[in-house]
This record gives sequence, structure tokens and C-alpha cells, in this order.
Amino acid sequence: MKRWMIAALVVLTLVMGGLWLALQKSSSLQPLHVLLIPADGGTESGTLADYQPIFNAVSRSTGLTFDLKVAQSYGAVVEGMCNGAADIAFVGPVTYLQAKDRGCAQLLAVAVKSGESVYYAGLFTRKDSAISHIKDLRGKRVAFGDVNSTSSFVFPLTMLMDAQIDPAKDLKEVRLTGSHASSLAALLQGRVDAAALSFESYEKAVRENVPGVRDVRIIARSDPIPYPPLVINSRIPPALRERLMLAFQNVADQPGIAPEMIRGYGGGQVDGYDSHFSAAKFMPAAQKMAMVSDTLKSEILRKSAQQ
Repeated sequence: MKRWMIAALVVLTLVMGGLWLALQKSSSLQPLHVLLIPADGGTESGTLADYQPIFNAVSRSTGLTFDLKVAQSYGAVVEGMCNGAADIAFVGPVTYLQAKDRGCAQLLAVAVKSGESVYYAGLFTRKDSAISHIKDLRGKRVAFGDVNSTSSFVFPLTMLMDAQIDPAKDLKEVRLTGSHASSLAALLQGRVDAAALSFESYEKAVRENVPGVRDVRIIARSDPIPYPPLVINSRIPPALRERLMLAFQNVADQPGIAPEMIRGYGGGQVDGYDSHFSAAKFMPAAQKMAMVSDTLKSEILRKSAQQ
């Protein structure tokens, strides 16, 4: 065989090998990395259990595989998306906006239940407490979740501000617990007078019969919040993004997919997913996020550190 023919065969082999490796990234052999915010469950296994069913359903209908992990904080998910460690993430609205503003994330799908894609933040106290109104929280001890959490920090903080309470100055104590479940636990254990968490987290605790949870009552409920979305890394090739969007949009109607596999935030069963949810619907969350300045966050962090 002539030398030029051998050289051509070598080049062709290398090119085909490169193409094969590239295809593996979008094939079922190469799992897509999914990062979850530590929103619920209080444990890594609990949060994984919430979202594994829906990714199993999408895997069954597409042949794609997913490697799910729980981040240590909401901020770590943003970093994971921006440094390429995560291909897909489950985030809160504020976390999505932070990643979107850095050019790292785009909407993938938002869960739909009873025709809506909203959830609510709440402020809770114990039934035997004298607190009956949000204004009664002045001078009290309050637990919040992660500083980047929409429903356990940003919205509850703005609810206090709307009630003319400066959370950095007018609360006796602030505890930043890092998660909804930990804030609820602080309330149940009497370490705080009130706790901020989402209604999904509270209802999940009720479903799981967490000891003492039925002795809790609601002080205040937020305005509707856009449902926590699934987002996709902006670096993912458009063809794969479109494939995933189609898979989530149709997952509830696929043969062999049981309704109980269609899960959303807090592990609650939902009706399906909307892959065409408008990013503009997150504007209310952006407005609340703007109310919580970096200066206020710093004051809250200092107050929390005093405990």
C-alpha cells in the first residue's frame, strides 16, 4: 500500500474516533450531570429521592442517563452551572436568575400542577405561640434557610419589610439554617419563635409525619412565586437541549410512565412539565430579589453570626 494511502487511513481513523467521542457526550453512555439545591428533606438522600423518579422517567423515554447529586448550598449550584460541572440543575427562582444573569443557565422545564406553575413561601409558628400576625414578629427569633433561597429567605424577608419590620434591626435573633427542613426543625425544637419555609416543604413534613409538625400553624403566606425550575447549562448543544425540552414536555404521556414518577419540588406529584414556560414570568422573583440588597444580606449574616 502506498504511503499516502496509509496516511489517509490514519487521518480518517483519528477523525472517526473524534466524532465517536463527541457523540458519546449526547448518548446514553455518557450521563448528564444534574445538580440539585439542598431545598428539602434535610438530607442528601431525601432530596435525591424527590427528583430521581422524574429523571428515571425521562431516561426511560429517551435512553439518556443522568447522574444526580445534591449541592452543599444554593450558591454551589450556580457555581456548578458556571464552571461546567453541571449540565442540568434544579434551582429556586432566585438561583435561576443568578445563573441566568451570569449567562450560565437557560430554562429547561417547569412543573405544572392543576394548570398552574406557582408555589408559596410561608412564615410559621407553633400553635401555642402568642404570635398571630406578621407584625408580632418584631423582637422575636426567626429561622431562615439559605441566603439564596427564594422561599425560605428572599420572599419571607420582603414580607417582613412590607410589614415595616427591618429584619436586620427589629428581630431579636436571626438563624440561617441552610434549608427549609432545618428551619422547621429549629421551630419544632423551640430554638426560634418562627420559621420561614415553603409550603411544599411544610406539606412534605406533614406527609411524612415529622414529629410535632401538626402543632405548627401559619402566620403569613406570600404572593404566588414562579415554580422552582429545571435549568440547563448554556454550553449544552442546541440539539441536545431541544431533545431534553421535548422529553420533559411529553414525559407524562409516554407509554410505561406511571403518574407517580412525575414529581416536582418537595417530591410532590405534579401533572407534567412545561418546556415553553416564559422566562418573563420570573419577573416578580427578580423584583423581590432586588429588594434584598447586598448590604441587607451582609447585615443579616452578621446578625446570624452573633448566635
